[in-house]
Amino acid sequence: MSTPMVLASTARITHLACVDVKGEDAEKFLQGQTSAHVALSNGHFAPLTCFCTPKGRMLANAQLLRLSDNHFRLVLSNTLLEPLIAHLKKFAAFYRAELSAPGDVTLLGAATDDASVIADTLNLSLPKASWQHQSDDQGNSALCYPDGVEDETSDRWLFVLTDSAAEHFQADAEPHHWQLSDIRRGLAWLEADQQDKYLPQMLNWEALGGISFKKGCYTGQEVVARAHFRGQVKKRLARGVIKGSKSLEHGASITNAAEKTVGEVVTSAVNDHGQVEILAIINTKALEEDGELTLEKQPLALCELPYRIERLDPEQLSQTVPSQ
Repeated sequence: MSTPMVLASTARITHLACVDVKGEDAEKFLQGQTSAHVALSNGHFAPLTCFCTPKGRMLANAQLLRLSDNHFRLVLSNTLLEPLIAHLKKFAAFYRAELSAPGDVTLLGAATDDASVIADTLNLSLPKASWQHQSDDQGNSALCYPDGVEDETSDRWLFVLTDSAAEHFQADAEPHHWQLSDIRRGLAWLEADQQDKYLPQMLNWEALGGISFKKGCYTGQEVVARAHFRGQVKKRLARGVIKGSKSLEHGASITNAAEKTVGEVVTSAVNDHGQVEILAIINTKALEEDGELTLEKQPLALCELPYRIERLDPEQLSQTVPSQ
């Protein structure tokens, strides 16, 4: 093998992993389990989605790709790989559908210049719109993600590659920069210790286009829809920053001026300025008040999210992705 190309702005992404769903009934099976309208995953648009308990609590959130007519791939937290497969297999037994974790997959996160190099080297088309993906018949995919960094309009790409394709590249960037971009984008990926805790709307999932309110039934759909149409979501995902040099534990408490707990950390990452950036689920009443919030004995400065807290139908979002 030739010497791998060194890519300074590319990181190997190990906190995410893949689940494959294959079979003649794969689409029908997923349609009854996931918040996405599976037909929208058409080989070019890769909708965000989630899996819930009958009570509407999230077991996992993911991005859904269609690689062929009977082959779908989910990208999600690596800690949820085995739990989600075990959960879904209980229902897959009634369908011609099989679930597995592909063992020969490498994920790379790349900025614009490096993404072009990877795509050109592999003769892989580079998608240009957020949540769009392009895949080849070798099992390689490029997914376009919105960049969360303030004052920048460039996108970023997640490459899901076979191990043999990934061997062409040496990723030299730190993966926490990818996690920071997700945080700045207001995009939180659940991990295993957070299962069965949150309604999808608490993670602003409907504002990211991760819930179809126009599809048929799926597990937890009734509770999720009721919370939306009755406006019963009293906690929301928010961005914030504190001084610090290490990431925080999931569930770390956020308190108000009266030292009452009003929120908890969902995910965090350290930036290059001696700060910890977080996404946290906070009571909406506390978000509306002017009082100081505290985390880890530090004042918590809230930051704006890059989207509005309002419903974004994936059916509408998919129309911005050309059907090729």
